[in-house]
Amino acid sequence: MVPQALRTFQPNRGEYCKNSSLLTIYIGKQAGVPLVQLYNSTVFVSDFDYDLPPELIAQEPLAERSGSRMLHLNRETGSWQDRRFREFPDLLRPGDVLVVNNTRVFPARLYGHRSGERAQPLSPNNPATREFLRGRVEVLLTRQVSVEPNEWECLVRPGRKIGIGEYLFFGHPVELEAEVVERGSFGERRIRFAPKEDFFANVERLGHVPLPPYIDREDRAPDRERYQTVYAQARGSVAAPTAGLHFTPEVLQTIRDRGIEIAEITLHVGLGTFQPVRVDRVEDHKIHRESYEISTAAAHVINVAKQDRRRIVAIGTTTVRTLEYAAQSSGGHVDAGKGEADLFIYPGYQFRVVDALLTNFHLPQSTLLMLVCALGGKDFVMNAYRHAVEAGYRFYSYGDCMFME
Repeated sequence: MVPQALRTFQPNRGEYCKNSSLLTIYIGKQAGVPLVQLYNSTVFVSDFDYDLPPELIAQEPLAERSGSRMLHLNRETGSWQDRRFREFPDLLRPGDVLVVNNTRVFPARLYGHRSGERAQPLSPNNPATREFLRGRVEVLLTRQVSVEPNEWECLVRPGRKIGIGEYLFFGHPVELEAEVVERGSFGERRIRFAPKEDFFANVERLGHVPLPPYIDREDRAPDRERYQTVYAQARGSVAAPTAGLHFTPEVLQTIRDRGIEIAEITLHVGLGTFQPVRVDRVEDHKIHRESYEISTAAAHVINVAKQDRRRIVAIGTTTVRTLEYAAQSSGGHVDAGKGEADLFIYPGYQFRVVDALLTNFHLPQSTLLMLVCALGGKDFVMNAYRHAVEAGYRFYSYGDCMFME
C-alpha cells in the first residue's frame, strides 16, 4: 500500500529522495499510482540473502545456448511471467538500443609450484618437507596492472603460504616464472612475470578456463567455447559476462532484422564483479576497479537514443556498471574513452542511462544482486527470486536468465 503522502510523488524512475531515515525510490506505476520502494538509509548485506537448493546451481551449459528459461519482470505492473529466452527479441521495442559487453574470457587459472624460498622452515625429519615447500599452487590472474614489467593482480591458493619474494613456476618444463612482489588481504597478491616472448600464447596453452567455484568440477575443453559469448572480441576477462551466453548468431540477427541497434562496449570482468562482500553494511564495501572502453561510435548510438527518449537495454550487470560509470559526471551523457570503473550500484542509486536489463540469477548477498535490486526495487526482485527457486529455474553462470523492464 502506497502511503497517502507519496501518491503525488512523480519523479523519474530510479530517482530517490531522503525522508528522515528512509530512502524513497520511485520504481514505476501501477493503476496510475506511483510505486515506491522504501529503504533505510543504512542498507545491510543480509537484506539480499535468499535460500537456494544446491541442485538448482547449473553445473553444465544447456545443449543449445538459446534454450534457457527467462523470467520476465515488469516494473510498471509489479508482475512477472515465465518465458523462454527465445522470446526475448519479441519483447524489444522499435527504437531500443541493445548494449553488450564484448570482453573475451582468457584461461586465467594457472597451476604451478612454488620455489619454497620464503616458506617457514620445517623439520628436516618431516618427510613432507620437500612436497610442502614446493607444493602445488593455484593462481587466478584478475587484472594486468603493468605491461613492462609484466605485473598482475591475482588470487593465489594456498594464500597464507605464499609470501613476498616467493617464486612461482608454471609448466613442465617451466614456461612461465613469476615473483610475488606485493601481498594483499584474502589471498590477493601482485606478481611480476619474467620477460617472455608472446606471454599470452603461453597463458592460452597452460591456463584453465576460470569457472566459478560454485561449478563443482574441473574445466573441460568445451568450456573454452561455452563460457564465452558469441560476440566476444577483446581479451581480458577472468569471468564471463554471463547474460550474453544465451545469445546465438541467429538471435542477434533476428534482433537486427527488426531494426534494433546493437552497441558493443568492453569491461574486463575481474574482482570488482565477483569479489565477495565481507562487511555488514552495504555502503562499507569497496569495489575493485575494472578496465573498460567505450568507442566513439557506441557512445554516439547510446547518447542519440537517450536524447530521443528511446530505451537502453543492457545485457548484463557489467554493461550497466560501465554505462553508468561513464555517465556519472556528465548528467547522463555517456563519454567515450578508456578508464577503470569502480562504481558500486545498490538500492538508492539513481540510474542515468539504463532502462531495462537482461541478466542471469546471482549469488545471495552479492554486489550483482544488489545492482539488480537497485534497478527493480529490492522487495520486487527478491520476491521474483523466490519464485524462480520455487519454479526450478537454473541459477548462476550456466543457468537461466531474467529480463526486467
